Parts: sequence; structure tokens; C-alpha cells
Amino acid sequence: MARIAVTDGMDEKAVQRLEKAGHEVVLEHMAADDLLAGALEAFDAIIIRSATKLPAEVLEASGDRLKVIGRAGVGVDNIDLVAAGARGISVVNAPRASTQSVVELTLGHLLASIRHLPRADRSLRDGKWEKKAMKGSELSGKALGLIGFGRIAQSVGRVAQAIGMEVHAYDPYLPPKIAKAQDTRLHKTVDALFSNCTHVSIHCNLTDETHHLVNAERLASMPHIGKDGARCGSHIINCARGGIVDEQAVLEALESGVLTSAALDVFEQEPVDPNHPLLQMEHFHGTPHIGASTVEAQGRVGMDIATNVMDVLKGRTCDFVVNRAHL
Repeated sequence: MARIAVTDGMDEKAVQRLEKAGHEVVLEHMAADDLLAGALEAFDAIIIRSATKLPAEVLEASGDRLKVIGRAGVGVDNIDLVAAGARGISVVNAPRASTQSVVELTLGHLLASIRHLPRADRSLRDGKWEKKAMKGSELSGKALGLIGFGRIAQSVGRVAQAIGMEVHAYDPYLPPKIAKAQDTRLHKTVDALFSNCTHVSIHCNLTDETHHLVNAERLASMPHIGKDGARCGSHIINCARGGIVDEQAVLEALESGVLTSAALDVFEQEPVDPNHPLLQMEHFHGTPHIGASTVEAQGRVGMDIATNVMDVLKGRTCDFVVNRAHL
């Protein structure tokens, strides 16, 4: 039997699965100060989402009992993978569970941007009938650039193609044959992608290499006229990780008209400051990191991470250990 801390909530059925396997599950959010004071010393495993941060200092304060960290989701930038590996702690995630939910949110933001849905709703609530001011554009006939071309991006691309978009991608780690099989134009540089696409969506991890990858120069290089000749403007969507987009650069591009619209589900600092200047921009809309926040995804992610954590605790092979190179 293992003692498992669940600090950011978990689907009830997943909790029950852990308990039926004989494990003790403690559902309790732990503050950063408590973690630094050694709150994890009495646990064999911890399951977190994005709210709990596990830097090297917290892992050092956790003693020698902790064997596995489960990230109920995809991104693991809130965990020091090297420090965990040095202490013999496996870090596992659940990358497949939220794919469909993030795909659908990305498409929702894309459609909301080009048809002014948030802006039109706010106007209507203010008692206005600004029909002429809400002229949008179509996705069909436009070029969609995908930064990163994994499971989520490939699914977004397939839907975009069904709508009539031309799909481009930048992913330096992707075998070209995968893009070719998806009828997607693969660019050798991220700059080439931006200069060819009126719409760009982010689907990569946050690393030193991708921090502020979306910057002022790249935003300025985006065309405003689609492949079909329509003046559709330029649009940025990010439902991946905060920090990939330079928010100050986006703000200035929106103010100057260099960028037509921007939509973010993730921010560099979360929760986002309610006084964040982007929230005051007419052609910006955002959501509070809800990419995986669907009934279906939360059910899948809970069951997946429960399975992966139990596999590690039992010494079984797990295909989702993300810090294997550091163990």
C-alpha cells in the first residue's frame, strides 16, 4: 500500500481506483511554504496539475520516501525533472487524455477570433447593434501555421483542412514523412512559417528555446491577405503553454494594428492579473487555462495518471516516464 497526495484535485472515479487498489489517497492542496517545510515526507507519490510547483528545493525537502510524481496533464515545466531524477523519483504524465478537448478549444478560439464573437457579445450586452463593425473573414482559403506538430496540432490540422485551410507546420523534431502524410507543408524555420501564414496556433512545449518564440519581429512578418486574396488580417492562438508568446509584443502589435487578433488560454503568469493590459484590448480574448477542462478529458486524465503512478509503484514498465534520461 502506498500513500498518495493529490494536491490539485482529481476525478472521483480515479481516486476510487487508487483506493480500490489498496492505496491511501490524501486530497489536500499544499501551499508552497508547506512543501518547502517537508509536507511530502510522508508520501510515496504525489499527483499534481499545473497549480502545484515542484522545484529542486521542494524535492530536497521531501525526504527519501517519494518515488513518483504524476502530472495529470501534459506539460511538466512546473517540475524540476533533473532534480527528481537525481533523487530516483520518476515523473509520469498523461499526454493523450486531453488531446480532443484542447483541439476543440483551439478551434473555438480560432473561430471566435475571425468572427469577433467575444467582441460582438460585449457590444450587444452594452445595448449596441454594430452589425457593420463585426464583418469577419472565413477560415477557408487561408493558411494556418502550427508551431509544433504532435497529436494535438495534427488533429487541429485535419479539421482545418476539412474547413478548407492550407496547413503549414514547424517542428524541428518531426520526421518530414509525417507532415507529408498529413498533406502539411513543413517549414525548416519558424520565421518561414510566420511569413507564410495569416493564422498561427501554438502547440509546442515551453523550453529555453521556445520562450518568447512568438515575438514582435515574427508577428510583423505575418501576411494580412489570405491565399484566396481576401484581406483577413493576422491572428495568433495559444492553447499550449504560457511564456511561448511574448505578451508585451502581442499587446503592442494589437495596438499598432500589426496583429488583427490574439486569443490566449495560457499566460506567462497564472492566475493572470485582472489588470493585465491585454484584457483591456478590444481584439483580444482569453480563457483561464481551460484546455483540458471538460468532463470527458478530466475523466480520462485521472484514470491515465492513476494507472501510470501505480505502474511505477509496482515496478512495472510505464511508457510515460518523462525524466527517464535523468534517473
